[in-house]
Amino acid sequence: MDVVNGRGRRPGGTDVARLAGVSQKTVSRVFNNEPNVTEETRVRVLAAAQELGYRPNGAARALLTGRTHRIGVVSLGTAHFGPSSLLVALEREARRINYSLSIANTFEEDASGLAAAVDNLLVQGVDAVILSEPVDDGGEPLTVDVPVLTLGAAPVVHAPTVLAVHAAEGGDAAAELTRYLLGLGHRTVHHIAGPQRWWAARERRQNWHDSLVAAGAEVPPLLEGDWTAASGFELARALAGDPDVTAIFAANDEMAIGVIHALHAAGRSVPGDVSVAGFDDIPIAAHVWPPLTTVSSDNAELAATGLGYLVEFLNAPDTPPAPPPKHVHRLVLRDSTAPPSPRKGGTSAV
Repeated sequence: MDVVNGRGRRPGGTDVARLAGVSQKTVSRVFNNEPNVTEETRVRVLAAAQELGYRPNGAARALLTGRTHRIGVVSLGTAHFGPSSLLVALEREARRINYSLSIANTFEEDASGLAAAVDNLLVQGVDAVILSEPVDDGGEPLTVDVPVLTLGAAPVVHAPTVLAVHAAEGGDAAAELTRYLLGLGHRTVHHIAGPQRWWAARERRQNWHDSLVAAGAEVPPLLEGDWTAASGFELARALAGDPDVTAIFAANDEMAIGVIHALHAAGRSVPGDVSVAGFDDIPIAAHVWPPLTTVSSDNAELAATGLGYLVEFLNAPDTPPAPPPKHVHRLVLRDSTAPPSPRKGGTSAV
């Protein structure tokens, strides 16, 4: 219950300052997540605010600072693990640093979803916009009048400032996974891609393709799924009948699980006959049979890195942005991948 003073008003910043033994400006700095406040002072102010039941008035703060401390996020309206887990991680991190999020979803069937979603966020007075797992709606380059942060591949954006979190040097996950399978001795790697309207799916497909070309390996025809296990199963049924197929990389774990199902149904063993790898490291990936080799993206770390980078810029918008931070994916090796059996004609790993 909120504490009120003898005249019945709710506590304000001056009350917090008095109880914490600091200036009202220091209280403001703490709740605006500004630098130059010691951790001991920050803890003391937050403890005083909690004791008094104080909550900063967002509208009043916006009038004083010109900022709402609200960030808009454009995400894909889907239950798939990657986008949904990243959205949860962003909201958790935003709360931790005293920001609010406004979410606008886009949908694959909506031809103008991205621009409409951004417009919906801008009318709410957000300080910045984050593009998280957008799809290509085939429209013009996106125009936004507040700073924009992109997480991963994204469309062309015109904005006062465009920030991005990049993969660590040499750490593109799809390329690393393709090189790993080639390094086991497979002559080539077949790919079941995600829907090519997804920027993330395009990026994985492109890096798979470029890795094969760089290695001098044959590039098999592209197969495009819809992220579901059912699509992975259907597309892999044709591959299962080809004895020259020894390695399959699916663009997400659900499709990879469908691939394993199709191979087992066709009497081909994994990884004895065919190695299978996925992407995302969903919770069940370690518990299918065989446990799935995949790529883990630490979405909690990505959210913290991205939001920290964006807020650092918002706190000092007249200072050139810091160099883009790096985000590292991790290759998770499990039992679904192995060198090809000698009868399959693989090459020796060097």
